[in-house]
Amino acid sequence: MVLCMAMPSLQFRTYTVGDATGWIPGVDYNAWAKGKHFVVGDSLVFMYPSGHTVDEVFENDYKNCTEGNPITRDDSGCTTIPFLTVGFRYFMCGSMGHCAKGMKLAANVTAAPTPPALHLQRQRQPSPPPAPHSTTHLI
Repeated sequence: MVLCMAMPSLQFRTYTVGDATGWIPGVDYNAWAKGKHFVVGDSLVFMYPSGHTVDEVFENDYKNCTEGNPITRDDSGCTTIPFLTVGFRYFMCGSMGHCAKGMKLAANVTAAPTPPALHLQRQRQPSPPPAPHSTTHLI
């Protein structure tokens, strides 16, 4: 008999940036992210009104709030960013002055935890009984 442990499914999370507040000036998004553990497979969702963007930027542009050099830009009002690789990701609003008003977020994405090894345990089966010996007597 083989016993198997059920493998738990990995649950990835979708985080709405700023929760109910959304992506607007005047919010400390790094404080919002503090204590959150972003892993590969998770996603960020930015919800925002017109006049804002979600720009993924290089670290130096993020630190200095340098506008106009995004890696990617979206202004749809609802931007989903999937985390596909490990590493730091940097986001800011590309509208003039909004980054300086707090519309910036750094996310450290780490590897998703690996599922526990699937352990198979085999119960020891008793050995089959020995075949009966036939004894033949020659007369």
